[in-house]
Amino acid sequence: MASPQDRLQNLNVISSELLATPEEVKRRQPMTQRGTDTVWSAREAVRNILERRDPRLFIVVGPCSIHDVVAAREYADRLKELGSRLSSTLLLIMRVYFEKPRTTVGWKGLINDPDMDDSFHIEKGIFLARELLLHIAELGLAAGTEALDPIMPQYLSELITWTAIGARTTESQTHREMASGLSTPVGFKNGTDGSLSTSINALQSVRRPHHFLGITQQGQSAVFRTKGNPHAHLVLRGGGGRVNYDAVSIAVAERELNAAQLPATVVVDCSHGNSNKDANLQPTVAENCVTQIANGNRSIVGLMLESHLHGGNQAIPKDLSELEYGLSVTDPCIDWATTESLLIKLHEALQTVQR
Repeated sequence: MASPQDRLQNLNVISSELLATPEEVKRRQPMTQRGTDTVWSAREAVRNILERRDPRLFIVVGPCSIHDVVAAREYADRLKELGSRLSSTLLLIMRVYFEKPRTTVGWKGLINDPDMDDSFHIEKGIFLARELLLHIAELGLAAGTEALDPIMPQYLSELITWTAIGARTTESQTHREMASGLSTPVGFKNGTDGSLSTSINALQSVRRPHHFLGITQQGQSAVFRTKGNPHAHLVLRGGGGRVNYDAVSIAVAERELNAAQLPATVVVDCSHGNSNKDANLQPTVAENCVTQIANGNRSIVGLMLESHLHGGNQAIPKDLSELEYGLSVTDPCIDWATTESLLIKLHEALQTVQR
């Protein structure tokens, strides 16, 4: 017979399962010295770019979401080789998104549903995600992700170089507080309607100290006190039926950042609203931004691209054996050949630019 307390506090809860603690996960999948050195040096490079002490452009590029770790490993291997060739002008960071925000319902990403069948084996997803991040770090490649669940950084954050806060969560107090304590530079996207006010408010908030609830490495609830994140910055992703990567929109963003006494530092997301949801327009956006830099712009410090081994996307079939290898199951992506030629073109265009 249910106790009075259960009847009051678990009305809509069917069950609960204990997860391995962050400490236990890291004990089973430890980070190596090679991985530590990779993340440390990549974070320092991004900080230097944000502070204009490194003239390069950082580019967060990779699949819209990770659903197949084998394909993700192949992509990482290719990106590492390409990044080594272009490192004089570009710092390539692999986009490694494990959690997907949903307007209504849908597949929520590798961590939440690794088997893609609504079984929600979250602990399995955590281990798969960490294993992939360890592989990427061992390659000497930086990784970037979106912070969605406020508990997940305790499991994975030491493997991440750059973090995004998405358009749907930029206004969330929980995510602002969490981001104020992250050890990575953090990019806040403008709202889905294209407005800058929520993201600028977020940047002002995240740079200040906060207190928030979370879990320790031992899985205990705790109050965390932060000192604020000085490397939070704006990500322009378009929205409300408008792009905001053009020179006029960039100038408006610079003016609003200056008015808020924030650094005029901008990352442009070449997908989403800036490409009108057409993945094939991403190269046009990227090239436009680099042209602005060549013409004297100093606020654009980074770009984001959705890219996979193959172009386009696919629906998740009932029979998962029918999934096409290396093809996105969320937003459409540009293919590897397009990605490689674009990044080489950007590299060549930046070689003579003095920043």
